[in-house]
Amino acid sequence: MDILDKILETKRQELRFGKRRSLRQALLVSETGIIAEFKRKSPSKGWIHPEAVPEQVVPAYAAAGAAALSILTDESYFGGSLDFIRRVRPLVDIPILRKDFIIDPVQLVEARQAGADAVLLIAACMSRTDCASLTAEARRLGLEVLLEIHSADELDYITPDVDVVGVNNRHLGSFVTDVQTSFDLAPLLASQTDRNYFPDKFAEKPISAPPFTTPTLAAGPSKRSAAGGPGGTPPGLSGTGRLPATPVFVSESGISDPATVRALRDAGYRGFLMGEHFMRQPDPGAALAAFIQAL
Repeated sequence: MDILDKILETKRQELRFGKRRSLRQALLVSETGIIAEFKRKSPSKGWIHPEAVPEQVVPAYAAAGAAALSILTDESYFGGSLDFIRRVRPLVDIPILRKDFIIDPVQLVEARQAGADAVLLIAACMSRTDCASLTAEARRLGLEVLLEIHSADELDYITPDVDVVGVNNRHLGSFVTDVQTSFDLAPLLASQTDRNYFPDKFAEKPISAPPFTTPTLAAGPSKRSAAGGPGGTPPGLSGTGRLPATPVFVSESGISDPATVRALRDAGYRGFLMGEHFMRQPDPGAALAAFIQAL
């Protein structure tokens, strides 16, 4: 390879590194919607997989069929590092979410420079005004936002700038996990989104939700089509195949059974953030591949 060839190859790598990938669109077109997480440690569980190497696990996740990746970058409580994203960005071509407790715009710049495509903003960590400000700044930097909520009280954090809304089944105060949280909030998420994006239809109408119970987690294939939405149309995807700007819903934490994923899909979720279930296995990538096969 001569000097010009080397320069051109370097430029191709730089362009690949700087390319933005859409987390929202990746979830809409994925058959599984799994956001596979690289997490070595947890405040409540301690070390999960301390010897896990990002360069081994993350590409294995991508090869197994993950729709996107979540990488913990908090060092003190989760054993993570922003450098993990830098190290794996050249190795995978699917969206990477920086998962951390982001409270300052400088962390958004860090995420962008490291190669992340999206960032996590947690409603419980900030005021509505600060969340809206950070969301706007993330969009300005070319990052998508996964807004995480845990209760109905946080529904009004959802603004038209939010790309993905995640329901955390783990309470961040007690760290108790209950996937029923996602089922309870599903109809309220739909109502809030309609009010935000189609306000004329809901003028002076209060948010209300019909009674909702957890679907039976029966084994076997889902009645939902491969597209994932009611009648074959996933939430946020019109019957014409166009992608409107409504957010995609993600269920986070406490998911370990394919039947639970199928039930959550029926409740309106397109994404499923899973980490601990895979990271506890000797080979997280193989564990993800087996999980997807079971779906």
